[in-house]
Amino acid sequence: MILSSVFIIVGFASLIFGANWLVDGATSLAKKHHISDLVIGLTIVAFGTSAPELVVNTVASFHGHSDIVFGNIIGSNNFNLFIILGIAGLIYPITVQSSTAWREIPISLLVALLLFVLANDFFSHQLPEISRVDGVLLLVVFICFLYSIFKQLKQDPIEAISYENKSNFKIWSLVILGIAGLIIGGKLVVDHSIDIATKLGVSQKIIGLTIIAAGTSLPELVTSVVAALKKNSDIAIGNVIGSNIFNVLLILSISAFVHPITYNPNFNQDLFILIGGTVFLILAMFTGTRKKLDRWEAFILLSFYVIYTSYLVMKEI
Repeated sequence: MILSSVFIIVGFASLIFGANWLVDGATSLAKKHHISDLVIGLTIVAFGTSAPELVVNTVASFHGHSDIVFGNIIGSNNFNLFIILGIAGLIYPITVQSSTAWREIPISLLVALLLFVLANDFFSHQLPEISRVDGVLLLVVFICFLYSIFKQLKQDPIEAISYENKSNFKIWSLVILGIAGLIIGGKLVVDHSIDIATKLGVSQKIIGLTIIAAGTSLPELVTSVVAALKKNSDIAIGNVIGSNIFNVLLILSISAFVHPITYNPNFNQDLFILIGGTVFLILAMFTGTRKKLDRWEAFILLSFYVIYTSYLVMKEI
């Protein structure tokens, strides 16, 4: 089991380095071909920061580990919302733009509700699952979301970002190493997490909601903490809300394309936590200091998640 733990750590490191290399190489390639920062941000960087979740879920879906798939998605979103925003908000109270308070955060709530309805198949007598048809629906909603963000950014141009001019050899080396790192890391994390779960008698659901979810959310955690330290509220909260929307609409849809994902209704409790946490975040925009996540509100988010996760783990032991 110690060896499996080492392999999981190596796998997470491989995922993080792989995602960074892929984003770095792909961004440099795009800049060489004069692709705008806007398009890069909406495609390459967005894909790269969620690549760990994507690879882990694709591997898990291919092998039929449905609890790992849902545990990773729901667990990552809860980790993002409660832990990352909680820590970032304690470091520096997060001021939220009007568009985020009135649009992006409510959209993330609607996405969580959509997942709840689709996963439970309320309008079907079949076993609850995310089918390939559901995957298509999620993907269409994701494209609509990207289009709305694209229109907004066209109205509010962002400052151009400069990147190091790299040789073609270095660019393609980074891209290839990044993809290899993601594939190897995803395989190590999934295989050895399941191995540990089996030996400890812990369900794949709990492993997905805790260890895998936390590990695949490390890039978002680092990004938001650094942003909070630099007092950049937009990046701190935008990273979390964007990632939560991305995880459900894109990553889950791709997982469903690989293999329809059987849904365990026991995840409803965790979905209710996600929905409730998002509602709390919306309310936080209008309590205390308006359009700001104050430190006391961030502390509530962080404390609740620690207590809830401790309860889940203790219930399994």
